[in-house]
Amino acid sequence: MHDIRFIRDNPHAFDAGLARRGLAPLSAEILAADAALRALQTDMQASLARRNEASKLIGQAMAAGDRDKAEALKAEVADLKAALPAKEEAERAQLAALHDRLAALPNLPAADVPDGADEEGNIEIARWGTPRRFDFTPREHADFAPALGLDFETAAKMSGARFAFLKGPMARLERALGQFMLDKQTTEAGYGECATPLLVRDDAAFGTTQLPKFREDLFQTTDGMWLISTSEMSLTNAVREEILAEADLPIRMTALTPCFRSEAGSAGRDTRGYIRQHQFWKVELVSVTRPEDSDAELERKTRAAEAILEALELPYRKMLLCAGDMGFAARKTYDLEVWLPGQNAYREISSCSNCGDFQARRMNTRFRREGARGNEFVHTLNGSGLAVGRTLVAILENYQQTDGSVDIPAALLPYMGGISRLTP
Repeated sequence: MHDIRFIRDNPHAFDAGLARRGLAPLSAEILAADAALRALQTDMQASLARRNEASKLIGQAMAAGDRDKAEALKAEVADLKAALPAKEEAERAQLAALHDRLAALPNLPAADVPDGADEEGNIEIARWGTPRRFDFTPREHADFAPALGLDFETAAKMSGARFAFLKGPMARLERALGQFMLDKQTTEAGYGECATPLLVRDDAAFGTTQLPKFREDLFQTTDGMWLISTSEMSLTNAVREEILAEADLPIRMTALTPCFRSEAGSAGRDTRGYIRQHQFWKVELVSVTRPEDSDAELERKTRAAEAILEALELPYRKMLLCAGDMGFAARKTYDLEVWLPGQNAYREISSCSNCGDFQARRMNTRFRREGARGNEFVHTLNGSGLAVGRTLVAILENYQQTDGSVDIPAALLPYMGGISRLTP
């Protein structure tokens, strides 16, 4: 959520930030609406003040025996009172319109985010690992994983497309991955483990910016609750409407949860295989920090996600997203892209973002510095550490063998109950 005071004081900087997002200048429109709202509020305050003043004068006129003046004042008070509901309704409408306008606008990019309209403008920061040299042509996971227990047909009979039914050691491998990631993030990266609701209300979805812009990407129950598209929704909202002590920051939370996405607007993208599903597991990493600490926290968070890929010996590259390719709430984002030999390409497996105070303003989450009087908005950050299904895909493709079997990475063997290879 944008700060109207920032727009008042920095209209040109606001428009420049929007331009980097590919949007037209909007400060003049927003400030005109803001001026109209403040004028209405000033008029209401003047009307209330005059009503209170006239009410006092009625008593004075009656005491002085001036009935004509008293009656005139009573008529004035009645008129002011009668006009007030319409003014209050106009204020509510204008306030809601301004709020909705601001809520529909993405966060402004940080100064060190590169310009660019789409993924072509992203910058590669680093690479880790060397892609394996196969002595056979590696296949995409969708072509050999069904024989290992990644069953799309059974899932389709009960749920439709973009669902999977995992069987036997394949199901064990997915469970092992989630447990392994959660263990590393809690014991090595310092994130506190949480078990969160999978259903949230409108205000929670609004707080982390899934509403209103991404309504079509969510699944909604018949009673109006929303299935989480990521546990960022429930983790970040854990501090909703809180005033935190400075000593309590940073807060670092993680959860392994199923996530649900309708994938609206993604028709034709990754329709084969396990990359883009309506239901999937993910380990989410959420941080709440002081404003001056959030940039360093983003580097720390991204490193925690990288450590998973390195432990699994999966080659990847780290990308700094350009302004036009970042998510709605982000002011700066790193994507980690894992190497998939079956596609001969790097594909996103984690996205780590610093949202600044953008979400905190929507959630009204603040902190108080030690010895200070006022409160400040916190900064929030989120990232995948990692997406379990996509990591499963990366293991299948990178560890595949010529006979269709898949070796289990060494880091996962303690979680696999003696299974060291998936066999057709």
